[in-house]
Amino acid sequence: MIINRRQFLTGSCISLGATLSWPLNAMALSLPARATTLHAGPMTGYPAQRSANIWLQTLGAADVRVAFWPTGEPELKQYTDHFHTSAAGFFTALITLNDLRPGTIYQTEVQLDNKAIDVPGIPIHIPALWQWRHPAPNFKVLTGSCAYINDPYYDRPGKPYGGGYEIYEPMVAEAADLMIWLGDNLYFREADIESPGGMAMRYWSDRAFPPLQKFLRSTRQTAIWDDHDYGANDSDSSFVLKGTSLRLFQNYWANPSYGLPGTPGVFTQFSLNDADFFLLDDRWYRDADAAPLSRGKMMFGTAQMTWLKNALLSSRAHFKIVAAGGQLFNDDDAYEGWNLYPEERQDFMDWLQNTNIRGLLFLSGDRHISELMKRPRPHYSGKHDYPLWELTSSPLNSSPAKGDNNPYRVPGTLVEARNYCSIDFLGQGTNRHLRLCCKDTHGKILWEHKITGRELGYI
Repeated sequence: MIINRRQFLTGSCISLGATLSWPLNAMALSLPARATTLHAGPMTGYPAQRSANIWLQTLGAADVRVAFWPTGEPELKQYTDHFHTSAAGFFTALITLNDLRPGTIYQTEVQLDNKAIDVPGIPIHIPALWQWRHPAPNFKVLTGSCAYINDPYYDRPGKPYGGGYEIYEPMVAEAADLMIWLGDNLYFREADIESPGGMAMRYWSDRAFPPLQKFLRSTRQTAIWDDHDYGANDSDSSFVLKGTSLRLFQNYWANPSYGLPGTPGVFTQFSLNDADFFLLDDRWYRDADAAPLSRGKMMFGTAQMTWLKNALLSSRAHFKIVAAGGQLFNDDDAYEGWNLYPEERQDFMDWLQNTNIRGLLFLSGDRHISELMKRPRPHYSGKHDYPLWELTSSPLNSSPAKGDNNPYRVPGTLVEARNYCSIDFLGQGTNRHLRLCCKDTHGKILWEHKITGRELGYI
């Protein structure tokens, strides 16, 4: 069956279990029985050296598989297993390509019901096997947050809140190795969060937004959420439909994992070359912002913080990139920063001080501004510890905001306009460093900043 927006919104419900119902109105209509094209995608997920994931969404039920072969070697064509899309899974498919060669580019072809569709296949770049063989390669990561797509019927009256959709063209041109979405990747409206079906409809419509499609196909995509793609504004652990939020997130993104067994959420970890990425969940375990500053108030929760500390201690990567939806180290953040959870934050900062973990860069979104923070730290063991660096990247498409009196802002890095950021991992040996850039909706560099190895704790 093929489902359009009107049918989706006005139809009867087919039960999908305890947490969600899926509205359909195609049962009694004369519609094709099978989907012949895609609703959204294809899109690749997190990087790996021997396998890859392709996410896609069909317009209705379909049998899906992907043909793939090394560039220039069509005689080595292989096929993935078949996957059957259905309403129960929001007509999404996550197809795994196995037995891949590191350092190889694979061409792909999506097939529905064993027929190739008229959608260009996406090339799959498998990271090289560089460990113990040669220096880590240079690579580029993009990041951003707050992607509001206008929907006049459900938007608040007045000036449209979203815009700047041309931003995805220069992001495609970056030819980056990875994109990290820092939350508010879509915006649930007030009517959406009254029901699981409303939340599902927001994902369905936003993911197929035409300006977004080319970028989703251009590089690997990973994500965390913040309040607006989790629930209502400033949502916390009390949101009663957060199980629906998690299920939708799992069906629309291709992260390596979502939480841990017995510890739900969207936090995860993966590697790319000589960087480990730690993506955090700042909503599932969050106490209300308005809760008293009493002992035990938490934004990330004990289980997640224990996981993060152990994961950082276990990491052997040169760079350790920790991403969260909201700002972490800004003491002047009057909105939703970690400063509202001072004991949890101080515990983590004290732990960092005692463990001397090197190579840390923190990422955050949410604030509808971009800025780079450099928070100095006190001495330890007679030495001055390297500063805590935090890059806030926002907004992609939402309306910009004004900056506050952030005491740790690097001068000249405040951007109060739509933008995205890039992080280049460059150099070799003692010259290995980061180059951070903030760019406008046309790809023009607004500022750039180099962070040396010494400034990340390497002497």
